[in-house]
Amino acid sequence: MSSNILRRILTNTRVFSTGPPPAARSPYRHLRTLALGGFVAATGYGLGAFYPHPYITFISPRPAPAPPDPDSPQSIIYTTNLEQTLQTLPLLTSHRLRPDAHEWYETRPYVNYPEQLRVNSLTAGALRGPGKLALPPLVRARKDESEALVIVHVGRGVCGHDGIIHGGLLATILDESLARTAIINLPEKIGVTANLSINYRAPTFADQFIVVRISLVDKAGRKSKVTGKVEDLKGNVLVEAHATFVQPKYAHLLKSKAVQQMMGDPEPVKSTPVLLSEGMPPPPSKA
Repeated sequence: MSSNILRRILTNTRVFSTGPPPAARSPYRHLRTLALGGFVAATGYGLGAFYPHPYITFISPRPAPAPPDPDSPQSIIYTTNLEQTLQTLPLLTSHRLRPDAHEWYETRPYVNYPEQLRVNSLTAGALRGPGKLALPPLVRARKDESEALVIVHVGRGVCGHDGIIHGGLLATILDESLARTAIINLPEKIGVTANLSINYRAPTFADQFIVVRISLVDKAGRKSKVTGKVEDLKGNVLVEAHATFVQPKYAHLLKSKAVQQMMGDPEPVKSTPVLLSEGMPPPPSKA
């Protein structure tokens, strides 16, 4: 009997003697844990506020002002700086220095578009300005019109979900970019969209330059087919599309010259960059 009691006493002693005695534990242990957790949370919040992940801005976008008056001094300064950024983009610079650069020409759609027509145009008029489509597109196209790339800046004022460019605007940019290559390959240089199929691959974030790459697939009589894709400057594919354009039977009644001005005629000096401030390539040096 006594041995059983002694065994129980020893067992209970072993159980309750594990770990340090309560008096030996630090009274600040919980405070240190709370302080460490608060530091980690504050650090994470600060880094997230200054360097947010793109998908965080997708879930909770930052507030942004409405697009400004395009004729205000601030807008003019913004547009000038954005044009300088465009002209120094590594993608554009490297394309101008390609070994086959002599097989390409450069132009700016809408720059020479008559004002009385521009004001009633969606992309050249209503959507033009800081916060929307701040700059005319910059086009580099092969001289045989089989391939082209178009660089466009999309602002914060053309979004669907705040911070994400509206899919309808991307469809419009694709339609006009694809149309340029397709229509130039039609007999009368004028055509309309017969079919446009689009696949959206990833969200297109606002306030960035995007690149539209176009390739001619086929042309036969009054019909031409093209494919294209929208990429960011890192080469990530955002949208893919293919389209068919046809030349209407009444093409001779339409103002094909105005359409060519809108799309951007090949410039007479094809080896030099086209600057927005001049609206045409700079004159050749006299030296």
